[in-house]
Amino acid sequence: MLYGDLQFFDIIIFAVIAVFIIYRLRSVLGKRTGFQKNVNQKEFIKSQSPKKENKIPQLPENMQKLETVYKKIPFFDHKIFLEGAKKAFEIIITAFNKGDKKTLKDLVSKDVYDAFVNAIDLGSNDPNYQFYSLIIDSIEDAKVENGTITISVNFTSEQIQNNNEESIVKNKDTWVFEKSEDSTSPAWTLIST
Repeated sequence: MLYGDLQFFDIIIFAVIAVFIIYRLRSVLGKRTGFQKNVNQKEFIKSQSPKKENKIPQLPENMQKLETVYKKIPFFDHKIFLEGAKKAFEIIITAFNKGDKKTLKDLVSKDVYDAFVNAIDLGSNDPNYQFYSLIIDSIEDAKVENGTITISVNFTSEQIQNNNEESIVKNKDTWVFEKSEDSTSPAWTLIST
């Protein structure tokens, strides 16, 4: 009988400790009464992050359309975007020339990927070509709509075949890059060429 009384006594002690812990947690954390406004994670992050004014830098005339993005996206940096666009152009064209479908798949939309794969399968690529020069001529268009940033970039590129300077081919292309407005990733997706 003594042993049974000790078990009952242990249960009471544990119950008192549990009630005390719940009471302390509730006083520290508070309780939800149903009157609090539901705040989604995106709004919470915006409210907690320091406010940054959308300071629009002095843009060259051929980049003026990027002002639209600066007005709506507080942490946009056109220099980082343009460097990334040039790098993406080189990687994508090099992957296309080499027939590297895996690299292409990670950088372009499904429609663009299908077009590149079709061209590779038809033998339109040539692994003997490499970059000679690449410049960004201008920004053709830039917009922020429905939670998506879309920027059209005009490129002029030169490729050389087998290091033969007489084989330089000059191309002008307009590529359209896209990414979600609230994405923290530096990666953009090529959606049109």
